[in-house]
Amino acid sequence: MAEIDTRLRILDAAELLFTEQGFEATTLRQITGAAEVNLAAVNYHFGSKEELIREVFRRRLTWLNQQRLQELDRLETEAAGKPLKPSQILEVFFGVALKMAADTKGGGRNFMRLLGHTYSKPSEFVRGFLAEEYAAVIARFRSALIKALPGVPGEEILWRFHFMLGAMSYAISGTDALHMVSEDALDDGDAEALYARLMSFMIGGLRAPLPTLRTGSAKKPRIGKAA
Repeated sequence: MAEIDTRLRILDAAELLFTEQGFEATTLRQITGAAEVNLAAVNYHFGSKEELIREVFRRRLTWLNQQRLQELDRLETEAAGKPLKPSQILEVFFGVALKMAADTKGGGRNFMRLLGHTYSKPSEFVRGFLAEEYAAVIARFRSALIKALPGVPGEEILWRFHFMLGAMSYAISGTDALHMVSEDALDDGDAEALYARLMSFMIGGLRAPLPTLRTGSAKKPRIGKAA
């Protein structure tokens, strides 16, 4: 039990410091100081800073993606082979993440803010790791959207999914940038209002008219860098 407690304290401290300072600026000594453990404990439980970063993501991403796939499985079973509504698919993928972002006591909010920051400033190491973690999930949801929107090319759906990931990541990272361009007070603490606004925006984007593209200008985006 003592080992489990030490491990969790290190993960909690690392998660918060990575969110506040970024991966590169955060040192192992800062993490062990915040966790009130010695440096040897990090080496014992994780072996390296890179493995610690992986575990910070894994402990919540595993649950998050399992919930997404379970909900999608349930909806597809109920649909009995018929296409789902695009809004249902988006609500599963992004709704689970936004509920985690509303969790201020269990650490979900800190983690989702970390994901948001990671999306906007990804390192090659984190980008590659998250791409692997998200590969199966993105493939399942993309297939469901292709079936739900037969008139939209698969590549265009992938681009729109990429944009939606960016919108969600920006929203859960906080409203600091919005305060810079608006004099009106903005409250990012109302989870239900944030959910309603974001879902309305994303569903509109998903159903937007197809763009007119020049030949050879369409390239697939790199998906798998965020929540």
